[in-house]
Amino acid sequence: QVHLVESGGGLVQAGDSLRLSCAVSGLTFSDSAMAWFRQAPGKERDFVAGINWTSGTTLYADSVKGRFTISDNLRSSVYLQMNSLKPEDAAVYYCAADSRRPIGISNLTVYYNYWGRGTQVTVSS
Repeated sequence: QVHLVESGGGLVQAGDSLRLSCAVSGLTFSDSAMAWFRQAPGKERDFVAGINWTSGTTLYADSVKGRFTISDNLRSSVYLQMNSLKPEDAAVYYCAADSRRPIGISNLTVYYNYWGRGTQVTVSS
């Protein structure tokens, strides 16, 4: 059984940094891509960043390029380093797994078959 558990959210000021972690269990890493999505109140769930666990290839939303970095420890965790946070980055951040993706990364929620429960990130101006 696959489990994804996010941690590391919190309340920060604009310009601060946060590091989110996603603990992963029960997943075959070699066939998977991992991603972070976020959802603000009243808005759709949007792709933030993704990483292919086999190739290490990464993909970022334009809104976070140069500020956020996705990484993994090649075993059981995925991270999202968020720097220069802005009020518009505030949202619930979700870790997601696409377990049928040996190559590439999708930015569409429909392809991700496992999800964590999310962690809240609040950014004050």
